[in-house]
Amino acid sequence: MEIVVEAVYEKGILKPLKKLDLKEGEKVRIKIERDLDKILEEYCGIIESKITLKDIEKLRGEVREWRKF
Repeated sequence: MEIVVEAVYEKGILKPLKKLDLKEGEKVRIKIERDLDKILEEYCGIIESKITLKDIEKLRGEVREWRKF
């Protein structure tokens, strides 16, 4: 069964934003997908800043690396 749910990472704990129908102690597999706007903000500082083609190519490579996990 696959469930997609947004979560927030706080103080070392990943917290789902909605109630999950899971048994206590049940093991699950988690796939992390970061919000692209947040990635751009971190990468460029301010999303409204000028982004060059070189910056975009570097970012694409980083996103490919993140997706391997």
